[in-house]
Amino acid sequence: MDWGRAARRVFATLRRCLLVLGLFYLGLCWALWAFEPAFVFARVVRPAVAPESMGLRGFSEAQIATEDGAKLYGWWGPPRGAHGVVVLLTGTGVTIADYAPLMADFAAQGFGVLGIDYRGNGASPGQPSEAAWRADARAAYDFAQARAPQAKIAAYGQSMGTGFAVMLALDRPAVGVLLDSPYASVARLFQRDGIPLAHGVPLPARLLMSNPIDTEAVIGGLRVPVLMLHGTEDRVISLEEARRLFAAAHEPKELIEVEGAGHAGVWFGSARERALAALAKWTAP
Repeated sequence: MDWGRAARRVFATLRRCLLVLGLFYLGLCWALWAFEPAFVFARVVRPAVAPESMGLRGFSEAQIATEDGAKLYGWWGPPRGAHGVVVLLTGTGVTIADYAPLMADFAAQGFGVLGIDYRGNGASPGQPSEAAWRADARAAYDFAQARAPQAKIAAYGQSMGTGFAVMLALDRPAVGVLLDSPYASVARLFQRDGIPLAHGVPLPARLLMSNPIDTEAVIGGLRVPVLMLHGTEDRVISLEEARRLFAAAHEPKELIEVEGAGHAGVWFGSARERALAALAKWTAP
């Protein structure tokens, strides 16, 4: 047997395999770079749905102008008496209509509620980006403040919205931040998990992404109370993300780990009463 010839064939095969793998990996990197908005923002375009059709009473549709000229669609429910207001910032792949039960729950406690479709999502036209959605959150706050000038305003974010809730409290005088299923950094999630086409293949996301949404890097700037809720069985954003973000935040802060809850099942779990009590305390006159 010609061992030298056999070895050369083996090495040639290995080189071809490495070349194919390298090209595949470069293709994944290119896909993240080229289609980042689709992967990050998971846009859902739907026509406007009146809040009454979702069982919400006392709410009205709102058109909200941003500082850079975008027009956002939202639902507004005014506070009762001296109660405060909750600005609700949703996750991705959903619209405010998907949050009707949560908005009803807030309203039942007397809170005013404003929920928006970010630009490029739901019934709001435009192109999504980290800077754009941060501006959308500011516009939501300003709208709520104009409609209820005596009310204190807290920020609530769920999933993707948690990063923008933190940024809102840095940009506007929110009295507290409630984070439901938060992440430390979107770029870090892609760095670790890759993209849906090849989940589990780590990518140099921080070098490729223009929308890192790095909550961990900015949450230390908050000087208002932060309450985090996270399910122990969350398979979308791991509990470790919340723990990492919690470590980066300043006091006063609290992390409630909701036993057995998945990504979308945190609010109506065991932590609800404590979360509502925190909102009431923050927004009390």
